[in-house]
Amino acid sequence: HMAHSSTPVQSTQKRRSPKNPPAPPQATSEPQISSADPKAAPGRFVGLDVHKKQITYCILDRDGATIREGEIVLTRERLADFASRVLQPGDHVALESTTNCWAVVDVLQQHGLHVVVSNPMATKAIAQSKIKTDKVDAKVLAQLLRCDFLPTVWQPDTATRMRRQLSGRRASLVGQRTQLQNRIHSVLAMRLIIPPAGLALFGTHGLAWLKTLSKDSIDADGLMMIESDLRLLEPVQMEIDKFDQRLADLAWEDERVKLLMTIPGVSIVVGQAVVAAFGDITRFKSGDAAASYLGLTPSTRQSATSVYHGPITKHGNSTARYMLIQAAQQYSRQAGPLGHFFQRIKRRKCHNVAVVATARKLAVIAWRLLSTGEPYRYAQPAATATKLANLRIAATGEKRRGGSPRGVKAAAKLPGGSKTIRSLDDTYQNEGLPTRSPLPPGELRHLANTNTLQFAEKLRGSQVIPRKPKSRGQTHKNTGWQPEISQSEK
Repeated sequence: HMAHSSTPVQSTQKRRSPKNPPAPPQATSEPQISSADPKAAPGRFVGLDVHKKQITYCILDRDGATIREGEIVLTRERLADFASRVLQPGDHVALESTTNCWAVVDVLQQHGLHVVVSNPMATKAIAQSKIKTDKVDAKVLAQLLRCDFLPTVWQPDTATRMRRQLSGRRASLVGQRTQLQNRIHSVLAMRLIIPPAGLALFGTHGLAWLKTLSKDSIDADGLMMIESDLRLLEPVQMEIDKFDQRLADLAWEDERVKLLMTIPGVSIVVGQAVVAAFGDITRFKSGDAAASYLGLTPSTRQSATSVYHGPITKHGNSTARYMLIQAAQQYSRQAGPLGHFFQRIKRRKCHNVAVVATARKLAVIAWRLLSTGEPYRYAQPAATATKLANLRIAATGEKRRGGSPRGVKAAAKLPGGSKTIRSLDDTYQNEGLPTRSPLPPGELRHLANTNTLQFAEKLRGSQVIPRKPKSRGQTHKNTGWQPEISQSEK
């Protein structure tokens, strides 16, 4: 971010005689602040220490001398006035990454300024300073920018920033929902009340069971707390549904999210969070770099011959990292290469280590899919078709007509089954996704060595499976509890 060479400014003052040279400036402990117009020297370096309500700034010239410093109130109008009145086009501006830094960047870039955002975790000159004030921080930022020593971060565009905000807000709402559900579990546990076996407590039947609790089965205070949490749970769930709808609308228009949804365990929400976290995928040279960006790689401490590998760094976007870890949970019971990898790590280490290691694999695979534009090669056709169909229905309301094509015998009349599952390539083609490329020889050898080649071959053809009949009056998930039917519902 070094400044470009500027055209010398012609001086209108009379040149001094060599017989009377100007006296050299006296050295002082503090830099001299020029009272001249700050726009007199183009291509300056500006450090901004941004807070919620104010900004402390420091302007340096090319030699590092302080031209001007001060404070302004942080509003959009005051910031625009500061950029047009004090700064000039071509100035280089640096600020640290904060909650409101991108709004500041948008305003400054409209005035022709070169703005960079630094990583506060990597700016040790500020974080470990003995004298830490707003004025010192602003000057250090300007000096680091002038010397090209400032560690900067990638600047996402407006659409990417909005995706990050939506994903983060939904994750926050889910956390609130989980907190309310845990409180209800706690009230029941403290009173030794056990829900019916196999009943999902916050599913349709579980909520109906909670509402049947009365003062005969629980004390009045406990009942009041459960009813309070149930009332709070309803609006939170409504807000989550609204964000799910918005994320589905955005995902339907973005092929990147559809590609990521071909990975088992990656839903609309997970795909949106990963796409928002990565942004421009070309800025990562490899899948390992993408996984490191999300903080899913082990930390390393090395000195001479001693090397220590610790837990993951947990740097980067916490929402995307958390969702990938949640998506990796299901690979404990999945077939295919990733399921084999999960079980191998679980045997060597433990379940939690296998989950995090698989989440890192998912980040690498996500980078690969986004870089090549090819869907996942080892997805389950039925589950993938259901996910993509749910996305289409949520975004457009379009339900495609089922059944066999004209001239093809119905699946119900085929021997041995009543349901046909398309091949994986046909599933991708039916949803408008590109087909898979042939497996390279090295990947075929890996599948053979891990005993997953038969699984991969099975995905190439369609399958006919029997449909299990449903008996009338069947209880909920083999439990003995059934919801009561009111007279109005009969």
